[in-house]
Amino acid sequence: MSTLRTTNLQHASAASPAIVLASDGTATAQLSSLNGGALSGARNRIINGDMRIDQRNAGASIIINGGYPVDRWVNYYTGGGAITSQRSTTAPSGFTNSLQLTASTVDSSLAAGDYYFLRQNIEGFNSADLGYGTADAKTVTLSFWVRSSVTGVYGGALGNSAENRSYAFTFTVSAANTWEYKTIAIPGDTTGTWVTDNGVGLRVNFSLGMGSNFLGTAGSWTGSLLLSATGATNWISTSGATFYITGVQLEAGSAATPFERRSYGQELALCQRYFLKSFRDTNPASNPTYDSGYGYVEFIVGNATTNALYTTVFFPVEMRSLPTVTIYDNTSPNPLSGKLYKGGSNKTAATGGANTRSVQVGTSDATSSNEIFFAYKADSEL
Repeated sequence: MSTLRTTNLQHASAASPAIVLASDGTATAQLSSLNGGALSGARNRIINGDMRIDQRNAGASIIINGGYPVDRWVNYYTGGGAITSQRSTTAPSGFTNSLQLTASTVDSSLAAGDYYFLRQNIEGFNSADLGYGTADAKTVTLSFWVRSSVTGVYGGALGNSAENRSYAFTFTVSAANTWEYKTIAIPGDTTGTWVTDNGVGLRVNFSLGMGSNFLGTAGSWTGSLLLSATGATNWISTSGATFYITGVQLEAGSAATPFERRSYGQELALCQRYFLKSFRDTNPASNPTYDSGYGYVEFIVGNATTNALYTTVFFPVEMRSLPTVTIYDNTSPNPLSGKLYKGGSNKTAATGGANTRSVQVGTSDATSSNEIFFAYKADSEL
């Protein structure tokens, strides 16, 4: 049997080899997919890029500056306009969901400090290997599906935690109300300070209207805060304009690979590192409805006196940092401050001992044998 001896394998029209063979017999390969599926389960640094997970709203719309229409994606705006956002079932082939943004109040004359954008903050532990801030900084590729009622050039930017390093980029929506696939290769930043722990390692921003304070030239790293590129479309100026996005992927390398599909359970667990709740009610402003086994935690008070009684609730995953915990009972339309529900009445309660793995909840007024009920949510977003 003969042996093919060569150094690299490269397509005639490709810019770089697909397989590089080393003299010691090892090889480095750039593979877009393996049998059409994911290679590692961790190529995509974006979490919930296909917009399936929506723990807070279950598809309900929100108009909240700084609100999360779906898990891990936050919508920011300031100025005269407003954006309604929600999970949508309008999606390109191969996807079931997208994030829909609608210009519910227009801002046709942007002030210098106005901004309207969508962001995901990537944890430093998940971007540290990119080597930003060093001579070994890696090129990354951002890819996504987009659909808008407003055509034109759109902008966005990558940036660091301190918001003093930015790379503005552009992409074009060519046809109205049509799904289009976009890929953008971005060279690694060899300077600046980049967080590599559980803080913000990398910010990914998509702009829908930006004041001049946050605009700059696309295609290079700069030592200032940019959120979009000069000349980008002011989407927020069109009443009722829609913008859909899904299949968002950020990966190392200069070429986009097929969207990395993780199981629903895997994606949910990744999201729960940053936000989780014990109940399934959809209205984020209301108290979860009590129903035994429907998200309320209970513990038994047996022949209790006035001694304090506590229980420890373990989170399904370890959270990113010490979360902000909200405790609910089943008698009020709003979260209670220091109350639990016990046998038809409120009891003085405490929430102490919270950490990244659990929260301790209890009452200091347990005077009879009964059950105590409560629900909770825990927020550790970047």
